[in-house]
Amino acid sequence: MKKSTLALAVAVSALAQQAGAAGFLEDSKATISSRTMYFENDVREGRRAQDQRETAEGLLFNFNSGYTQGVVGFGLDVQSMWGIHLGGGIDHHTATTANSFFPTEKDGSSMDQWGRTGANAKVKFSKTELKIGNALAPNLPILVSNDGRLLPQSFSGGTITSKEIDNVTFNVGKLEHQAARASSNYSGLSVAGATQDSNNFMFAGADWKVTKDLTLQAYHSQLEDFYKQTFLGLTHVFQIADDQSFKTDLRWFDSSSDGKNGQNATGYAFNNNGGYAKNVGEVDNKTWSAMFTYTLGGHALMLGHQRVNDDGGMVWLNQGNVTKNGLSNTHAEGEGGSSFYLFTDSMINQFARAGENTTFGQYSYDFARLGVPGLKAAFAYLHGTDIKAANTAVDKSDSSEWERDVRLDYVVQSGVLKGFGTSLRRGTYRGDSGTPADQDQTRLIFNYTYAFK
Repeated sequence: MKKSTLALAVAVSALAQQAGAAGFLEDSKATISSRTMYFENDVREGRRAQDQRETAEGLLFNFNSGYTQGVVGFGLDVQSMWGIHLGGGIDHHTATTANSFFPTEKDGSSMDQWGRTGANAKVKFSKTELKIGNALAPNLPILVSNDGRLLPQSFSGGTITSKEIDNVTFNVGKLEHQAARASSNYSGLSVAGATQDSNNFMFAGADWKVTKDLTLQAYHSQLEDFYKQTFLGLTHVFQIADDQSFKTDLRWFDSSSDGKNGQNATGYAFNNNGGYAKNVGEVDNKTWSAMFTYTLGGHALMLGHQRVNDDGGMVWLNQGNVTKNGLSNTHAEGEGGSSFYLFTDSMINQFARAGENTTFGQYSYDFARLGVPGLKAAFAYLHGTDIKAANTAVDKSDSSEWERDVRLDYVVQSGVLKGFGTSLRRGTYRGDSGTPADQDQTRLIFNYTYAFK
């Protein structure tokens, strides 16, 4: 038994003995969520075998306990998920990491079903909370847990969140493994393009709410033998009137190599998102992004620009093509798929290659202003230019790409179906470098969460 698993079992046993203590059950919450999803990815370059059309049902159960009484409180969170494949067939399933929707059988078809269960033991002292387990879901500038398909990604390790200082939230943690959005199993941590992994991702940082309108963020993280990354962020909301505001969101990342990645060690190279690298395979990047959103009533118009420096592409935690027993995850257990903290992490593409300048915008409208609460629509467009070509003798010219995303959401506000949500999303991507391929993507999602009382 792994040490982390043994530690969790001991913690759970100790908590069970105190389960009757006031607060543990009285403050607990339990929910079960259903997500039915149709996923279509239409590759526009004649390679029909890569087209993807699949439907599946995902069930997610969450139990979050309260804390036992005393100076130090103990609690337990449990998460269990189950994915059921409803249709698609081998001709319309792909195991590529970018679009992993369901785990893959040896013959290349989707598995009929998959699932996993995890838990976090938690301890609270004053305004500081410690969580240790394998159902962690960080949502921080240096690590965003992915929930872009049927079921969410989760991590194993430990995190500490402290609010001992007024208006300041400290976050510290160490993560060792991840279970991806389409996998039953936990794997090591890596970056896209590497064939080795790491069991050590450490981070520390703070969010400081300077005023009710201004928040500053500073974080540092390290994925051992791959990269070190520093993040600085600023968010400010200027309230012009009761229903009118102007939001400024500034983000800056500085990433450099760590350990074996900077030593040209086999399997630890970073592919720079298919773009250029000053030192091939080595992390070397600075990326900044500025976003401005004007809101008036139900209208919201966001405009922004992002710049990736010329030395190498942006880097973030992503299993990519890590190999197992000589087999790439491109045809493995759905361990790919990731998110990162930039607006350009869009429906299909990331716009994060070396040299890339991306201008983007989004218009959204909340139809509650027209008497239809729960109905929202959004249209986004991103255009990236000056992408430095990969290190090959074939093409040294810069390239460009664009993406258009449309989204319509509705949540029932009352009656028997209160809380039932529907989301229709359509994305179109085109680029002149061939990587990724031109594609059209459609997602139709039905969501419902029932809270036990």
